[in-house]
Amino acid sequence: MATSSPITIYFIALFVASSITSTMLAISVPPELTDNLHTDSGAIKLASIDYGRIIKEKPFAVLYPSSLDDIRTLINLSYSSSFPYTIAAKGQAHSTWGQAQANKGVVVQMSSLNSFRNGTGILISGDRSSGFYADVGGEQLWIDVLNATLARGLSPVSWTDYLYLTIGGTLSNAGISGQTYRKGPQITNVLELDVLTGKGEFVTCTSQKDTELFYAVLGGLGQFGIITRARIVLEPAKERVKWLRILYSDFSSFSTDQETLISTTGPSHKVMPDYLEGQLLMSQSPLDFYPQSQHQKITSLINQYGIVYLIEVATYYDNKNEDKRVKQMLKSLKGFVHGFVFEKDVTYLEFLNRVHDEEIVLRKKGLWDIPHPWLNIFIPRSRITDFDNGAFRNILLKRNFTSSTVLVYPLLRSKWDERMSAVIPDEEDVFYVVGFLDASADDWETFDNRNKDILQFCVNGGIKFKQYLGHHATKEEWINHFGSKWNTFQQSKARFDPKMILSPGQRIFNN
Repeated sequence: MATSSPITIYFIALFVASSITSTMLAISVPPELTDNLHTDSGAIKLASIDYGRIIKEKPFAVLYPSSLDDIRTLINLSYSSSFPYTIAAKGQAHSTWGQAQANKGVVVQMSSLNSFRNGTGILISGDRSSGFYADVGGEQLWIDVLNATLARGLSPVSWTDYLYLTIGGTLSNAGISGQTYRKGPQITNVLELDVLTGKGEFVTCTSQKDTELFYAVLGGLGQFGIITRARIVLEPAKERVKWLRILYSDFSSFSTDQETLISTTGPSHKVMPDYLEGQLLMSQSPLDFYPQSQHQKITSLINQYGIVYLIEVATYYDNKNEDKRVKQMLKSLKGFVHGFVFEKDVTYLEFLNRVHDEEIVLRKKGLWDIPHPWLNIFIPRSRITDFDNGAFRNILLKRNFTSSTVLVYPLLRSKWDERMSAVIPDEEDVFYVVGFLDASADDWETFDNRNKDILQFCVNGGIKFKQYLGHHATKEEWINHFGSKWNTFQQSKARFDPKMILSPGQRIFNN
């Protein structure tokens, strides 16, 4: 790599010695980076916002890499400097609290690597005897992976609800959806990674080679390295999906039947759905999924109970005998409101890409690029009924937060790998995902304050929750979040990113 005739570029860095003093640091940048390093207002603005539209921190520059070596050079320059600047890898910036931002640092726009890949960003290999897999660039979108694998009759096994996210982004968190209870989160379906560490080292790691980095990076919130390639497990894809929503008038029956469906033992095991989630229906919830002729009937049920709970399940199939499986599955359920089972039959692609249809509608209404004060938490099974009473009924319903989109569904501890950085509640075999997915053009603070009240309710009640995709105000809160994993997490940071260069927007070590 050429290093002659360096061009000087100025980065702003804060002196550690003084909380009120700043200085300009001159850093020599090789000429191959200068065309790709942008400081114009347009690039800075785009790198200063995310899906949350709440935190807006400006980087000093944005790198549009034309190769992986560009990113490595950028990291090496920071690592070798007496005053390192921070670096954030930005995929789709679907974070909600500035996690992909780098205040006065450099943001790397990972999508720029698409032109460098020249069609090699998704490579499919394997066979039926040894298994299929895809080698995928960290900047690639899951929707593109889905389309590429479907062309070969294959598919990844674990998903997120929304597919216009990067592979590197979801693997840095966990990647969960309705398939997680069966297949595990996306991070447990990775065979191999290429990682560019905070020391500028390229490392290929697996569960057998450079294992500390492999397990640290998966669910590691971008703290140890930038994922530049992941080898993803594939399986034969089905063609169609039976997609059901089953309504309940009380939480006990709803949660009992959800746990019946995910049970790996008992008579329901043979008819376990391929996908299971749950939601709340309240007075302002959209009813687009349901036939227009049924809207009044559903509205009356909501008015009667205040909250209606729904189990959403899907079964994948190729033949016409799926109706029998669906009937057997429904037969295993005891508590739903009869006459309130609704079904659609769609293609596999239509089902997995279902949130994109909602995105199109919201964009047309101007409701996509607005603040999203989201809260996602994991609740132990033993306290989920308390959470229903305290959060759903005494906070959401009594305070009239009836337009909120709320997800609630169980997952199994056995499908997670404790060696990975991702954190779940301690001890219990079953825990629940609860997501409050609000959007507000002009009053996001009201929802954020409500979320804080929900968290405080958990604290006061001794509910040992864990945030997912969350943010914490202090290092002490992060230590509490990681619990028994904190020492390992901190040691991995010291080994792979000792100058604390990467992913400052998480505010774990750069708070």
